[in-house]
Amino acid sequence: MIKEAMLYDRQEERTVQCRLCAHACTIAPSKSGICSVRENRDGTLHTLVYGTIVAENVDPIEKKPLFHVLPGSRSFSIATVGCNFRCLFCQNSDISQMPREQRRIVGRERTAGELVDRAVQSGSKTIAYTYTEPTIFFEIAFDTAKLAHEKGIRNVFVTNGYMTADALDTISPYLDAANVDLKSFNDEFYKKQCAARLQPVLDSLQKMKDLGIWVEVTTLIIPTLNDSDAELKEIAHFIASLGAETPWHISRFHPQYKATALPPTPVATLHRAFQFGKEAGLKYVYTGNVPGDEGESTFCAACGHLLIGRYGFTINTLNLENGKCPHCGTELDGVF
Repeated sequence: MIKEAMLYDRQEERTVQCRLCAHACTIAPSKSGICSVRENRDGTLHTLVYGTIVAENVDPIEKKPLFHVLPGSRSFSIATVGCNFRCLFCQNSDISQMPREQRRIVGRERTAGELVDRAVQSGSKTIAYTYTEPTIFFEIAFDTAKLAHEKGIRNVFVTNGYMTADALDTISPYLDAANVDLKSFNDEFYKKQCAARLQPVLDSLQKMKDLGIWVEVTTLIIPTLNDSDAELKEIAHFIASLGAETPWHISRFHPQYKATALPPTPVATLHRAFQFGKEAGLKYVYTGNVPGDEGESTFCAACGHLLIGRYGFTINTLNLENGKCPHCGTELDGVF
């Protein structure tokens, strides 16, 4: 579906400036922005992916990963094609880069109402805007999120964090939680590996916290690119500055897309980063893509009692009483 976009300004000679993400693309007539799914048609910016859903699944909320949002619940998960990043290690490059590399937009046509109805029918407690970057399909995400709240369903973004403050202000009444990729703490990494910049991501993380959106952070640790002790410590300390309650998911890299020459991340590197997170004062640090690792589970930040035992995306132990530790009564931070 083609629809007029939100968050843009008209300029002289029928050009427009997009205010949706930090690229702030100035787009000439008949051209599209960096995401390749927002196009200037005679001085009016249009989204080319409104309601054109390429992925639609019912996932465990743990897969996002969101470990502190309604643990054990289902999340109705949707995406369109497209992305405003060009990550060389993208795990969903077939759909995220399709509009740019293949000049194609594919998917099933769904209205916001249909998406919410399908979420209700699936028994999901959340709708996750995920797989690609939800910022680039902002209009259908916004309309769906608003209807979902009316039905008592919460909304979560799985995002690279490159949206503008305007975008966050607009969606925040309906956005309950977000998992944000903090891919590195090095601007050169963002420029070379993602065709983006670091600071807008840091700004978005702080803005989300200020707006009261529950935030969890994921860092995919890639050998030789972002795995130095100094950088991992910087990431840990930044997340702690957002609040010690902010979970940090440290994820293992596996070769993919244009980064197949690099090896998988040694598990020892994840364990090292885990310790840096704890030393920085973070209450909740997790290791990802290592099924069976103790770092998958949630422990009480006060007494160390096991609260949520996990294997991969499956919960095998749930020891919570009204969101609190049954051993010492300490409340578990999150959305319950």
